Amino acid sequence: MRTNDLMVRLTAAASALGDLDVSAWPEDTLKDQLGELSAALVALDSQLTRVADEVRARGLRIEEPVSA
Repeated sequence: MRTNDLMVRLTAAASALGDLDVSAWPEDTLKDQLGELSAALVALDSQLTRVADEVRARGLRIEEPVSA
């Protein structure tokens, strides 16, 4: 897959997470989805850590963009 396609997919994933508001979920829904949500969050954390470590291994820094 091309780099540009991967960046589009990564940006879309970040946008999807931005749309996720579990505080608005009813308690029963959250309890029902907790296992799946936990697994997804752990998988995301693992992949984000892997990518960040690969960037750092090349001697580069990951910096948070400065807000205007």
